[in-house]
Amino acid sequence: MSKKVLLITGDAAESLEVYYPYYRLQEEGYEADIAAPSKKVLRTVVHDFEGWDTYTEKPGYQLEAHLSFADVDPARYDGLIIPGGRAPEYIRIDPNVPRIVSHFFETDKPVGAICHAALVLNALKNNKYFEGRTMTAYSACRPDVEALGAEYSKETLCVDGNIVSGHAWPDLPGFMREFLKLLKA
Repeated sequence: MSKKVLLITGDAAESLEVYYPYYRLQEEGYEADIAAPSKKVLRTVVHDFEGWDTYTEKPGYQLEAHLSFADVDPARYDGLIIPGGRAPEYIRIDPNVPRIVSHFFETDKPVGAICHAALVLNALKNNKYFEGRTMTAYSACRPDVEALGAEYSKETLCVDGNIVSGHAWPDLPGFMREFLKLLKA
């Protein structure tokens, strides 16, 4: 049986941060499921760096969520990826998210967190998973990483134990390379 990876996201996820891992996992022969607050067609966004002090945002592709957070049994999955964009701002308040995400830390399964994913990790309210660890995220999320009890790295890619963290979509090749190494181990 092939390994399965769960991606948790919602509307306004950064297109590349959900599509790239989703297709890359399938390319490696893994099953990948996308979960969201509800099973529906999601609207993604495209963030770009165009000379502003922050990123710009444009409408992206539509994306089918395979199941709702309420229907997720995290024990069925061998790894978790949390894409960024604006989706983490609101999926973190879903009552099922702490249950889902905590499972991967309690069982030491690979967790990929990119861009704004630190917002979701803060929903756990359990810093024991992050204390003394090093992570990165989009620079505006540095306070969120530090609130976890982790040290923020300015490097755009960081691996610490079962966590692979990335700064933003330009870091996806290294992010997925390192996540796949953990998944194969």
